[in-house]
Amino acid sequence: MPFYVSDKRTNQGTNKYNLTVAHNSGVRTSAPACPELQGPISRKDCPNMTDRVLRKPDFTRNLLLSVAGWLTVTVAVLFGLLDAAQGRAQSPTENTAQSIADTWQGTLHAGQDLRTVVKISKADDGGYKAVFYSIDQGGAALPVTKITLDGTTVKMTLTMIGGTYEGKLSPDGKSITGTWSQGQNPLPLNLTRATPETEWTIPPPPPKLPPMDENASPTFEVATIKPSKPDEQRKAILVQGRRMHIINQPLSAMISFAYGVQVKQIIGLPAWADTDKYDIDAEPDGEGMPNDKQWKGMIQKLIVERYKFTFHRGKKELSVYVLSVAKTGPKLTKSEGDPKGLPGLFFRGRPGDLGVRNANMADFVGLLQGAVLDRPVVDQTGLTGRFDFSLNWTPDDSQFAGMGAKIPPPTDSANAPPSLYTAIQEQIGLKLDATKALADVIVIDHVEKPSEN
Repeated sequence: MPFYVSDKRTNQGTNKYNLTVAHNSGVRTSAPACPELQGPISRKDCPNMTDRVLRKPDFTRNLLLSVAGWLTVTVAVLFGLLDAAQGRAQSPTENTAQSIADTWQGTLHAGQDLRTVVKISKADDGGYKAVFYSIDQGGAALPVTKITLDGTTVKMTLTMIGGTYEGKLSPDGKSITGTWSQGQNPLPLNLTRATPETEWTIPPPPPKLPPMDENASPTFEVATIKPSKPDEQRKAILVQGRRMHIINQPLSAMISFAYGVQVKQIIGLPAWADTDKYDIDAEPDGEGMPNDKQWKGMIQKLIVERYKFTFHRGKKELSVYVLSVAKTGPKLTKSEGDPKGLPGLFFRGRPGDLGVRNANMADFVGLLQGAVLDRPVVDQTGLTGRFDFSLNWTPDDSQFAGMGAKIPPPTDSANAPPSLYTAIQEQIGLKLDATKALADVIVIDHVEKPSEN
């Protein structure tokens, strides 16, 4: 299942979105047809996909450098954007001789030069708080979760993207020699204390598009469908401004995304619907930024119109997982993010290291059944609202199969994270049980290969 992310520059809320699970009544339905959609959108509008994207984790890339948009796994560096409060220090040994409260800057050399600014200030508790900026990637603020100064050792943790920085403060207090780590490829990042004359300018945040009327039922005013290139490695659904780009996706993934079901809940798909992959560029009619429900509705209309897709709903007993609250109770932090914003669920550095931001249980269930597990997941937690949490586990070879991920062989290391089932219970106070249950299914009545333009 793909995931999608909106462009932070034009939309409020967090930037990463995972498809939620729809629990439908099983009544026979048909999506309304939409007018013929035509007219090209140039791919040059998103030349290298390093801006804001809607993306399925890609475990095959060696290096990914982006800001705030990639819903992905990176094995080296990912600067992301989070709407979180600034991280506060917990400094075990304060260095009273040198204060690090100032503006620091340095260049990260990772295939391309990325100028990095770190603004450190004193926190109310006497420690420090900090914010990272990657100004060559848009300059969006990335709050530091934790920063400490222990003697001359400076440590910073950015929990939601799995990044850490550790460096040594020079005797004169004017520089920090250190290393940025994310995934398995640490990179040197040396910071110098900036002056008003040398300080780099952080780009101002661009204006945000107002939200689309939530009662609107938009369609794609412009859309092109073309077969994906055979050597295309990316698999993504992305939103950039008011444009949606679907990259290298089969029909089965688009149905799963748009209708909120796991692939095993789609009955009667022809073989080509899993193997033939397409690129779609589309732009909605109307004004403002569509919400997640509106984006999915537009994809539904596109599938109906261009794939001649008709279906009805039903029920079928399937092997499922049930997510419920453990005896210990939930261990989740209520999110302070925009309750109407898009949630963020993304892997950090490797499959099994998950960051969740401003997401509800349906979002989390959608990620589990769409990206990780091989069967539908039923939410029986009864939990409402949105949460921030992390989940760290060691995947087995049954997980991430639909995404082409290569899971490392098991390790005997005492430091290896636990299994998914143990991690869910110990780290977030939930539990995952395998069972059989009557599940909603989509039964295909008719579908054709799409008309191209």
